[in-house]
Amino acid sequence: MPCHRTRDSGKHVYAAGIDIALVGDHVLVPCIDGRERPYVNLDSAASTNALPAVARAVEAFLPWYSSVHRGAGYKSRFATTAYEEARASALSFAGRVAGGTDIAIIVRNTTEAINHLAYRLRLDPHDVIATTVVEHHANLLPWARVCERRFVPCSLDGTFSVEDVVVALDANPRPRLLAITGASNVTGWLPPIDDIVAAAHERGVPVFVDGAQLAPHRALPADADYVAWSGHKMYAPFGSGMLVGPRATFTEGDPFLAGGGAVDLVDLDEVAWTDPPEREEAGSPNVLGAVALRVAIDALTGYGWDAITAHDDALAQQLRRGLAAVPGLRLLGPGLDVDTLPIATFVIDGLSHALVAARLSAEYGIGVRHGCFCAHPYLMRLLDLSDEEIASYRDDVLRGDRRSVPGAIRASAGLSTTVTDIDGLLRAVTEIASGAPAPVEYTQDPNTGDYWPEGDAPGWTATDRTLGASCARG
Repeated sequence: MPCHRTRDSGKHVYAAGIDIALVGDHVLVPCIDGRERPYVNLDSAASTNALPAVARAVEAFLPWYSSVHRGAGYKSRFATTAYEEARASALSFAGRVAGGTDIAIIVRNTTEAINHLAYRLRLDPHDVIATTVVEHHANLLPWARVCERRFVPCSLDGTFSVEDVVVALDANPRPRLLAITGASNVTGWLPPIDDIVAAAHERGVPVFVDGAQLAPHRALPADADYVAWSGHKMYAPFGSGMLVGPRATFTEGDPFLAGGGAVDLVDLDEVAWTDPPEREEAGSPNVLGAVALRVAIDALTGYGWDAITAHDDALAQQLRRGLAAVPGLRLLGPGLDVDTLPIATFVIDGLSHALVAARLSAEYGIGVRHGCFCAHPYLMRLLDLSDEEIASYRDDVLRGDRRSVPGAIRASAGLSTTVTDIDGLLRAVTEIASGAPAPVEYTQDPNTGDYWPEGDAPGWTATDRTLGASCARG
């Protein structure tokens, strides 16, 4: 385990609207030249570090931790109050009215929330849900288990229109649900979600919005019937998420998870389930995660969406325009005139995405994501791959060889990302794309597809290479 020392003598220029440091910002990481550099985290679209207020709240709560909902002791009552306050904050964050018809179910993350909803909607195998090719795997795979899917296609720039969605909604049979992302985790593109929800409702089709990528950056769509998001993407990385939707969906039938806490009465051959939302939260809940998520919600709403949007827009413009100007680099997704979240995904001519990501880490101390970003169908379309190319790499993977798996590099910014961070990325990418040779040889692991620098620099020796899975899997 490397030591977590911080030394940051450089000047950092912040974008408009926000000036904040997260827990772990500027931790020193080793590079292959033997130097330690402040880590530049440009992987916020995957997970975010904790806000200082979140970390403080979790630490302050630990002495008061206790089991919730089923203890008469003072600490249990205290923990139960904190847990229920998190639920109330989540409802407000999702634009729901206190005491209304919606409930907030506390889950681990968005993936669990979607699996939960797919089970509880009691879909028939012949039912149809409409979704899009832009989706994260979490909003594709759970539905495939329980019903048929009808897809809204996208253009080569990774976008679709309200009219494209309407075509899927108007086809027969009428979809039972529209399941759609609020923001792409690959390109940062923001579908016109309010207009899409309105179009679905005009046709009597309820809407689920995957808010995982949207929640840290924009207000969630209050008119969506269901919405889910994750704490680990909004500065509360303590294993909690939320599923919000109508109480009526969860009132009848058995819950997604069966166990203690979800029942009023159990006999050896009988069970009486309790009322939602407790009905949907079997087992001992993640109270610390709920506390963390509530504080993150309070912090984001405290900054205000205007300030967050100004920060995001400034970084998105700098990031995407800067990358688009690099010779030999192709920016994926919509054009520069389209507003996106501060996310940019790109490829460099003649260079493996895995090698570029490895060099950014080992030589510059910059953390990005590479691969397909848990959105394989979307990325295949952005890369404009033929069926033959896709079949070829699929055959390789089935043989255990991941060296040829296509992919891209993604840089994504968060609340604490600075103009200085983006400048550093642009300089590094420009140098790599120019053909500048790497200072050491990199070897590729056939099983994972990842590259590793050869040498004996601390942190980068053969014995330091302990990860057992591909960074590009998803």
